[in-house]
Amino acid sequence: VDAWQPRADFEYLGDLAAALPSLRRTDGQTGAIPIAPDGWATVGLEMVDGVLLLDKPLGLTSNDALQKARRLFSAAKGGHTGTLDPLATGLLPLCFGEATKFSADLLDADKTYEAVARLGVTTTTGDAEGEVLSESPVNVSPEDIARVCQAFTGPITQIPPMHSALKKDGKALYEYARAGETVERAPRHVSIYALDLQEVPAPDGQRWLKIRAHCSKGTYIRTLGEDIGQALGCGAHLVALRRVVTGPFAEADCIRLEDLEHMPEADRARQLRPVECLLPTHTPVQLLPEDAGRFLSGVRRRGQWPDTEHVAVFGTQPKALLGTAHIKAGELIPERLLSPPEIHSILESLA
Repeated sequence: VDAWQPRADFEYLGDLAAALPSLRRTDGQTGAIPIAPDGWATVGLEMVDGVLLLDKPLGLTSNDALQKARRLFSAAKGGHTGTLDPLATGLLPLCFGEATKFSADLLDADKTYEAVARLGVTTTTGDAEGEVLSESPVNVSPEDIARVCQAFTGPITQIPPMHSALKKDGKALYEYARAGETVERAPRHVSIYALDLQEVPAPDGQRWLKIRAHCSKGTYIRTLGEDIGQALGCGAHLVALRRVVTGPFAEADCIRLEDLEHMPEADRARQLRPVECLLPTHTPVQLLPEDAGRFLSGVRRRGQWPDTEHVAVFGTQPKALLGTAHIKAGELIPERLLSPPEIHSILESLA
């Protein structure tokens, strides 16, 4: 790698740009690019960077789905952006490599769910997996449904379900529930921005209510279904749940695990979206190589920029995401940064 000698501060992105064609192993081994003068990065799994919009199948935990996808891409690092229960399906954004640095906005993003609730039956878990607690006659009119829909639109308060991953005293609530214990849970304030309730055909004389909810982070859809059933005077539990929107992403953009498994490797790699797709509301700012290098070292840059809270910073040679920042009084102030080797890894994955 004579074209580039690593330096401790990686001062100039221009050095990296000039050396990109030369950063290859010449010893016949597989592995990552050199990240320090005294050795190589960890050899084994790939330095995969990007976002995969997975259609999580029924029956898998979110972590199981993540690990299956991670193995398909041989990705060294990965995480998901919001847990879906095993009985839920739908949009599960997965972040690999450097995308994990920028996933916070997606974790906090609004979401939209579609669910089906069976009216007249309550269960221990609020879904079809639990034991039946009660059965009641269902005397519900379209006017009742419209009234309840209006009541649950806007800011609401929920008590988190015992069968959830929320922790109390360092222990997940579902662990207490499995031990037969019920513990006090603080109410949570969430917002239902849009709610649609429609009765749909159901088998065997049952009555089902389809729920579509556009809601804030932290909303429990199982609890919403239970509370709607209680407000209708008959109780309810969910028989189906699907996440259809997370932030800027929709289910139409998803891909299934089985489709990924049968794809050629090159086609599979093309399913990954670039890291910057996680920053759709950030204002883009481009820096020339000298300013880019100093920005990557954590040095503030000055320019004719208006005050901006969320900024995505790009280099121009090569065109690559450098990190995030904010602008105050004409200063571009670094927040989360990538290193030149990380940028190289991302550029290679997009090549």
